[in-house]
Amino acid sequence: MEQKKFDLNSIIGFALIFVILIFIMYQNQPDPKVVAAEKAQKALQIKEAKAKALEVKKVEIAAQAVAATGDTTQLAQLEKSLGSFAYSATLSSAKASVTTIENDLVKLTIANKGGYIVEATLKEYEKFKKGSGQLVELIKDNNANLNVQLVTLDNRTLNTKDLYFEPSLTKIGADQVLSMKLKAGANEYLEYKYILKPNDYMIGFDIRSQGLQKVLNTSKPLDLEWNLKAHRNEKSISYENKYTEIYYEHKDGKVDYAGLGASENELLEKPTFIAFKQHFFASILVSKTPFENAQVTSTNLMNDEEVDTTFTKSFKANIPLAFTNGEIDHKLSWYMGPSDYKTLANYDLNLEKIITMGWGIIGWINRFIFVPLFGFLGSYIAYGIAIILFTILIKLAMSPITFKSFLSQAKMKLLRPEIAELGEKFKKDPMKKQQETMKLYNKAGVNPMAGCIPALIQMPFLMASFQFFPSAFELRQKSFLWADDLSSFDEIVKLPFYIPFYGNHISLFPILAAIAIFFYMKMTSGDQQMAAPQQEGMPDMAKMMKIMIYVSPIMMLFFFNSYGAGLSLYNFISNLVTILIMLVIKKYFIDSDKIHAQIQENKLKEPKKQSKFQRKLQEVMEQAEAQKALDKKNK
Repeated sequence: MEQKKFDLNSIIGFALIFVILIFIMYQNQPDPKVVAAEKAQKALQIKEAKAKALEVKKVEIAAQAVAATGDTTQLAQLEKSLGSFAYSATLSSAKASVTTIENDLVKLTIANKGGYIVEATLKEYEKFKKGSGQLVELIKDNNANLNVQLVTLDNRTLNTKDLYFEPSLTKIGADQVLSMKLKAGANEYLEYKYILKPNDYMIGFDIRSQGLQKVLNTSKPLDLEWNLKAHRNEKSISYENKYTEIYYEHKDGKVDYAGLGASENELLEKPTFIAFKQHFFASILVSKTPFENAQVTSTNLMNDEEVDTTFTKSFKANIPLAFTNGEIDHKLSWYMGPSDYKTLANYDLNLEKIITMGWGIIGWINRFIFVPLFGFLGSYIAYGIAIILFTILIKLAMSPITFKSFLSQAKMKLLRPEIAELGEKFKKDPMKKQQETMKLYNKAGVNPMAGCIPALIQMPFLMASFQFFPSAFELRQKSFLWADDLSSFDEIVKLPFYIPFYGNHISLFPILAAIAIFFYMKMTSGDQQMAAPQQEGMPDMAKMMKIMIYVSPIMMLFFFNSYGAGLSLYNFISNLVTILIMLVIKKYFIDSDKIHAQIQENKLKEPKKQSKFQRKLQEVMEQAEAQKALDKKNK
């Protein structure tokens, strides 16, 4: 038989695609003038920042001198720079000191300077791998700050991050309460109040003022700025970065994210919480009443996986804090802990929706099938075994649909000789051929769409797995066989070089999944090709399937090599179980002779009433045939 080759049209098509890609790349090259302007602007910003830092340093030196000696000359200089808030610099707390509060889950260190958290450590979780000895630190080494910009009545603009707060630690029952006061006088101050309860990741955080009506300009809201550069905590920085993003809740309860581009900037209307999510951990600012608005910015810091190993993304939120009767009084909370669905759901604040579960039916499958079923299995058996059993149960539940698909393929395969005869008989009249083919299907009681519908029904479950497993916190640092962490890649070989789009390691579960999908496609493609005859004017599906048999496993190897081993294990077991189910169905449930006899019996009966879709399709074909006849007559 003559082998089919790529025709000239295919070659031209591929060439055009290549030319278009080259053109797009050329068009997207940055304008040299724009790049130069950006560099100049950046240099100016750096210069201004250095000048500002120098000024702040001078103020610090003066504050230290006043605190140590009571030097009135230095005090006058401070008042010139800080106005009423020079009072805070005269206190003994005006020094580089910190206060620590902690419970069994989290340890927080709050600095006098700025009054904000400079270290936040999660006591139960280690970074990179189990046994690393390095606890997860959401905040450390100046990667975060909180600043409120104060505009005074005498036209000064001050930043709380540069000023000294006075700490006062007390206990109310089992709760630790840390009051940090930025004072403009003995009874005039801006206060940050931190409340830490036992065994809780949620930290109470109140911002209030007292007696500042005569100090601050209260005609405009204060500007609260919260910044965080997300530290890398996982083995694969590219995988972690993919799921690191800003989430927020609208006042109507809808939770959304701010985008995944290199740099995203979004104005939020009436948000109730803002979450800086770092794949498996999160820092979330929650308000009891919606903020008026908030400007959030996310910037990707991982430009090169081979080089950048410290940070994933930089987050920033600007939130206006409105005055009420001349004072600030906002009841907030700060969650600093794991992005674990159950833990977040326990707060009943919609926080669990920052866990990516997918939209529509995919989200429903994850929330009401995958999460409870996997949670139940994981509570009794090891997570690797739980994934295998979970996959088997899902595939068994889908087996009736799989049976329907194979049965449809078997029927179509038996009708192929008759369809081929129709093709030969009406080869000069494609429209007539289609009409007669549809009549044959109707007579035989075969629905050509029956093989596609089961596949479409199973598709949401496949897509749900791609959302569920990367977000399953339970898998983090849980081992199975050779994989030391089911939430990260299962490296078996470390490569001395880096392969683009693949990485510098070889993972085994993706290889097993690729082998399984290869044999699955090899077994099914033949039946699909036999079941679906080539239609004139349509792509050669047989040729495409032969290509996909080899392309799909290769794509899986590259796509899954840096993904979590849990997802690769699921895909491996899923394809393996499908192959076994298919073999059982073919051997014990599909009898070609019985099916053929049934088809022949159906042909002798009155044709089934056509469905609305079939009738509509028939009408379209008849209209096209009539139009074609009319066109010939007019010629």
